[in-house]
Amino acid sequence: MKTFDNTNDVQAYQYGIECLRKASSKGTDVTALLAGKGLSEEALLRYVSEQYGYPYMNLEEVDVDGDFISRFPARILLERQIAPVHHKNGNVLVVVSNPFISTGIDELRVMTGLDIEIALAPQSEISAFIKKSLGLGADTIQSMFSQAKESGLEFIREIDEDVDLTEAAEGASIIQFVNQILTEAIEVRATDVHIEPFEDELRVRYRVDGVLKAAAIPPEVKQFQPAIISRIKILSHLDIAEKRVPQDGRIKVFLAGREIDIRVSIIPMLHGEAVVMRLLDRSSVLLGPEKIGMGKTNLAVFKEVVKKPHGIILVTGPTGSGKTTTLYAALSHINSIDRKIITIEDPIEYQLHGINQIQVSNKTGLTFARGLRSILRHDPDVVLVGEIRDKETAEIAVQASLTGHLVFSTLHTNDAPGALTRLVDMGVEPYLVSSSLEAIVAQRLIRLLCEDCKQEMKPSEVELLRKRYKDYIPEKLYVSVGCKKCQASGYLGRVGIFELLIVSEDVRTLLLKNATPRDIRLMAMNEGMRSLRQDAQRYLERGTTTLEEILRVTKDESLTLKLFADMQED
Repeated sequence: MKTFDNTNDVQAYQYGIECLRKASSKGTDVTALLAGKGLSEEALLRYVSEQYGYPYMNLEEVDVDGDFISRFPARILLERQIAPVHHKNGNVLVVVSNPFISTGIDELRVMTGLDIEIALAPQSEISAFIKKSLGLGADTIQSMFSQAKESGLEFIREIDEDVDLTEAAEGASIIQFVNQILTEAIEVRATDVHIEPFEDELRVRYRVDGVLKAAAIPPEVKQFQPAIISRIKILSHLDIAEKRVPQDGRIKVFLAGREIDIRVSIIPMLHGEAVVMRLLDRSSVLLGPEKIGMGKTNLAVFKEVVKKPHGIILVTGPTGSGKTTTLYAALSHINSIDRKIITIEDPIEYQLHGINQIQVSNKTGLTFARGLRSILRHDPDVVLVGEIRDKETAEIAVQASLTGHLVFSTLHTNDAPGALTRLVDMGVEPYLVSSSLEAIVAQRLIRLLCEDCKQEMKPSEVELLRKRYKDYIPEKLYVSVGCKKCQASGYLGRVGIFELLIVSEDVRTLLLKNATPRDIRLMAMNEGMRSLRQDAQRYLERGTTTLEEILRVTKDESLTLKLFADMQED
C-alpha cells in the first residue's frame, strides 16, 4: 500500500476529499479545483480508495454484458454517472467518481431492490464506459420506447403511409437523439456520419482520420428509423414524403462557438433510406502552403508554380484527401490587392477574405460550366473551379488558361499522370491539354501516430522488413497501440503526402503522342518526381507514422515501373 509521508501531499489530498464532500448531488466536476493543487482526479480517488476501503477499478479492462447493464435505468446511470459492472449473490457492484454522493445509489437501490456496493474510477472513464456499454442516446431511446409501450403503440417493420412522420420527427426525443449523433460526431473529430439501414439494425458510423468506426447505438433505435431520417430531412430542408429518389441538402449548426456546415446526402436502400453527412468546420483556421505537409523540395516548386500568369494547375485524389485545403492554401499564397480571384465551388467550404466566391446551385441552373463562363466576363486573374466533372467544364477551363488566366481545379484520378489522360478521355484535344496544363498535384492523407502510446518495433522485426523493402525502412520503426487520447486507435490526426508532376516539354511531347499514364510516369520520375509512397517515407523516418499506414494508403508505383523498365530492356 502506498503511504503519504509528505505533509503537503496529505494536505492536498485532504483538500480534495473536502471538495468531494461539498460537491452537489448533481455531480459537480471537481477536476478544475484539484488542478489548482496539482492533484489529478485519479490520484485523489486512489487515495480515497486506500483510506476508506473502496476498490479502485480500471474500467478500460472491464467488459460488461449488454443485457446486464440494460436492466438499469439509462437516465439514472447517465445523469448520476454510475457504472454497474457485475452482479453477484444479490449484490451489484457499481463504479462512481464520488463516494460521498448517495442520491444515485439510493435511486438504484429503490428501483432494483438490490444491495449496492461501490468502487471508484474517474468521471471521464465512467462516462466513456456508460456510453460504450449503453450506446449513444440510450436514455433517449429508452424513454421513447417506454412512452410508446405505455400508449399501446405497436411497432411494425413496414411503416404505414398514413403515419404522420412530420409529427414524429418533431418529437422532443427524436430531436434530442439526432442532436446527440451530431454532437458526438463533432467531439470525436469525425468528417462524415453514415446512417445505414439493415434488416435488423440501424447502424451509425463515424469516419475519423479517414477510417470508419461504429458508434455504440442501442438496438431499439431501429424502431425509430423513419422518424430519425425524417428529422434529418427536416433539418436539411428536404421532402420527407419523397423516399424513392436521392436527395441532397445542407444543415448549419453551432457548437461551442464553432460553425459547422453539414452536407447531407440521402439515398434509398433495400431496407430504408441511408444518410451520409459530411461535416465541414467553417471556423477552422485556413493554412498556408507551408502547413499542408509538403516536403521542402515540393513546397519550393509548388510555391513558384502557383505564381505563373496563366495555365491550369490540377489537384487530384479521392474524396476526403484534402484537395480543397491544398487549393485554398495556394490561393492564400497568391492572394493580393493587385489580383482578382474568383472561385466557383460546390459547396463553399471556407470563406476566404478578399476572394470572390460563387456557390453552385443546381436548382437555379448555376452549374460549374455556366458559372465559369460568367466568371470570365468579370475580368479575373485567377479562377478556381471546384471540380472538373465533364467535357464542357474542361474545355472552358482550358480556353480560360489559354487566354491569360491562371486556373485551379480538382479531378478524381488516382495519381498525377492519370490526370493528363483523364482530360483527353473527357474529349479535350491532346494538344490543348499539353499546352494549357502546368502542374498536377496528387495527394493522400495518412494518419499520424499518437505520441502518447506509440511503441518502437523490435529490431528483429525491422530487419525482416528491411530485407523486403530495402533502404525504404529506417533504423527504427514504430507501431500503433491505442490509448484514451486517441480513442484506442493508435493514431491521432492526419497529414498530407504529395506527388508533384511538373508538365515539362518532354511530358507535353509524350502527351501529344497519346502516351499511356505509365510512360508519362516514367518520364516524370526520371525528371525528379517522387511518388506518393516515396514522399511518405519522410514520416516513416521521423517515427510519426507506421509502415502499415503507408501501405494502406499508397501503392508501390516505383517498384512496378522498375520491373516494367527491366522487361522493356530485355
